[in-house]
Amino acid sequence: MIRFFNEDVDYTLPKKQVTRQWLKRQAEQEGYALGDLNYIFCSDEHVLQVNREYLQHDYYTDIITFDTSESDDKIEGDIFISVERVADNARQLGVPTEHEMRRVLAHGLLHLCGYGDKTDDEVAAMRAKEDSWLETW
Repeated sequence: MIRFFNEDVDYTLPKKQVTRQWLKRQAEQEGYALGDLNYIFCSDEHVLQVNREYLQHDYYTDIITFDTSESDDKIEGDIFISVERVADNARQLGVPTEHEMRRVLAHGLLHLCGYGDKTDDEVAAMRAKEDSWLETW
């Protein structure tokens, strides 16, 4: 089950049910079933706090993904998304905020599917997969 929560921001994800179906379909195409997947929309400061506390990173980011799966074929996790960072990225990229939010939602799920973004090659593969998923929206 995919759930959406707000931590310290007032944000409403547009088209929640359509988004759930889209994400579920993408996970299935990657060969995974979906268990409990929680997206937590929050502020830059909250994501920074999570980044510091759990990952020992002292920088802002748009997303942090925690894998809580206990099975190799089932996705479960908590994904923290900075609504402020997503909006800022959308402005910088010249795309609608809703489009950039979908990209970040996909990005978190892709991490749980095993995709990384530490090397240039991983970033390129992640971006290509995000673009592919966004085309199916």
